[in-house]
Amino acid sequence: MGDNYYGRVIFNFIGAVMRWIYGTIWRTFLNKKKFTFKEYLYGPNNPNYYDEMGHTINNVFIGILTLVFILVPLLKYIFD
Repeated sequence: MGDNYYGRVIFNFIGAVMRWIYGTIWRTFLNKKKFTFKEYLYGPNNPNYYDEMGHTINNVFIGILTLVFILVPLLKYIFD
């Protein structure tokens, strides 16, 4: 655990939420099997699965982008 453990947890959760919303919408339109939120957060439910870190990195990256794209316009609106 590093100094920014809680930041990683928060951004991981935000990223997983965004991936889940996006994935659910598109998989509904394409009539494909939907993944659970837990699968977006931790990866597929597969005993041989090895890439949990990849899901975490994607979630953190998407979480940071989401926060930037929401906060920057909001702060510009408030302070302009």
